[in-house]
Amino acid sequence: MILAAAGIAVAAVFLVRGNIDAAFVSAALGAVAWFLSYRTTMKVITAAADAEAEDENETDEFNDDN
Repeated sequence: MILAAAGIAVAAVFLVRGNIDAAFVSAALGAVAWFLSYRTTMKVITAAADAEAEDENETDEFNDDN
């Protein structure tokens, strides 16, 4: 998330200086960093939810934990 914010900040600096091409590239890299960060976060959350669901399904036919 820090890299995404840094990419956007760098893009703003390039935009103010009038370097449109560099602003676009740094903004695109910032967006990619944000999507990768979001993807990693979602993978962790879904893995935890899957593990929890798997734990709930590990009961015997009488629905007790023996």
